Amino acid sequence: MTSTTSSMGSLTPSRKRSKWETNDETESPIHPQPSKRRAKSRLEDTRTPSVSLPSHPVSWPLHSSYVPPRTHHPPIIPSRSVYSYERLNQIEEGSYGIVFRARDKQTGDIVALKKLKLDEEKNGFPITALREINALMTCRHDNVVGIREVVVGDTLTQVFVVMDFIEHDLKSLLTLMPAPFLQSEIKTLMLQLLSAVQHCHNNWILHRDLKTSNLLMNNRGTIKVADFGLARRYGDPVGVGGMTQLVVTLWYRAPEILLGAKTYSTAIDMWSVGCIFAELILKEPLFPSKGELELLAMIFKLLGPPTSDSWPDYSSLPLSKTIALPSPQPPQFKQKFPYLTTAGIDLMMSLLSYDPESRITAEEALQHPYFRESPLPKHPDLFGSFPSAAAGEKKRKVFDSPSAPVRGGDYKLLTDFDV
Repeated sequence: MTSTTSSMGSLTPSRKRSKWETNDETESPIHPQPSKRRAKSRLEDTRTPSVSLPSHPVSWPLHSSYVPPRTHHPPIIPSRSVYSYERLNQIEEGSYGIVFRARDKQTGDIVALKKLKLDEEKNGFPITALREINALMTCRHDNVVGIREVVVGDTLTQVFVVMDFIEHDLKSLLTLMPAPFLQSEIKTLMLQLLSAVQHCHNNWILHRDLKTSNLLMNNRGTIKVADFGLARRYGDPVGVGGMTQLVVTLWYRAPEILLGAKTYSTAIDMWSVGCIFAELILKEPLFPSKGELELLAMIFKLLGPPTSDSWPDYSSLPLSKTIALPSPQPPQFKQKFPYLTTAGIDLMMSLLSYDPESRITAEEALQHPYFRESPLPKHPDLFGSFPSAAAGEKKRKVFDSPSAPVRGGDYKLLTDFDV
């Protein structure tokens, strides 16, 4: 019984030790000595003829001549902890994340931290977050918000994208401003926006959600395109179902997407740029509709109903047969923008063109005569500054000036006798 118990104990598996433990030397297991018979057999097996070794060791190359050295590749470093930043306040919450304002504890820089929504994710890391990070890393530009790093928290659902902090977004700024932007200021903002969009398109990136709330502006007159959550690389092969139609916020959505187009190009971003251009002039959205049918009706009213000349491919769109077109009428751009010059109207009509093939590109729009006529674009440093709602700043209270003295019979002046 005793012998059986001892043999059973020897078969019990011991705790698996990690090779990263630090007390391996003090508690190293004692290995039994091999028997003499086993040692003798080992000695007999190792009796092989002696081989003469070369006097100089053979030097092998460190890497293939066809592969560049490791130093030419970017270094692989682990992600920092989110606790490297001090949380200041929450800015906003969107569909794909929550944005906070934070301070880097090492450098003191103020940054924006976007916490990705991973709590209900069942299929791993969301494709929207991967596309956003990839697009931000690809589109490095002065007018595109800069990505700094990706930091993590204590759990797998705590992933933060660290970006530059910008004081304002254009939508909130247009709401709080007492007067709209000047024409010279609108030209400056449009040039920056078109430059950023051109850079994205040159890098095969579709933003697919350009709107005033996704355009950030600092107190030095510089705007930066942000929120690439719906962006994608349009050079990728298109799947069986085509490209998704659930892109672009409704008020800035191009008519080809509204009518069910399964493939689209950079022209959808240019339509959104035209809506932003109109919003900067009007100080309110151009198409504030409640649904897609109402949006189409507002587009038909401004541009006139599409014809075979203005949109040759209209009849081939999936939903074109279900839409009843209104009676023909001319475009209403002159009535909608009475103070815009002829060149400005031409740029607006080129951006808000029915046919995506004839819609102006960002590169062509940058060379439009509208930006070379008077008044010329204002330098960004000459823009006014505003209190930042994202930073928790409040509008300064206007001090009430004292009222004028009231003339009365019982009013007495201070005399030397009273003193």
